[in-house]
Amino acid sequence: MRIPMISTALLVAALASPPAQAHAFLDHASPLVGSTVSTAPRQVTLSFTQNLEPAFSSVEVTNTAGARVDTGKPRISGHTMRIGLKHLGPGTYRVHWRALSADTHTTQGSFAFHVGGR
Repeated sequence: MRIPMISTALLVAALASPPAQAHAFLDHASPLVGSTVSTAPRQVTLSFTQNLEPAFSSVEVTNTAGARVDTGKPRISGHTMRIGLKHLGPGTYRVHWRALSADTHTTQGSFAFHVGGR
């Protein structure tokens, strides 16, 4: 009898408290993560789950040789980070990002997208 009561109490407590998000995770991107686009994008847009600290968040876009193909410093507003791109030819490009959320937690990651056929 005690075990069902304890289990029920734990379940109620877990459902009653909202989940805490302590990090700015990548929610979605344009171009999409792992996608193939027929025409080269003019910018990369990253949307995160929390607002970003602009002074400590960054993004770089590189080609297969590791050369940067972005136009420099990203524009950050709220939970969105954008960076312009140079003219991209067909190929694979890697987006490397680092995000510091307003609560001072850092996340980072990378993904690729492809321009033209593979």
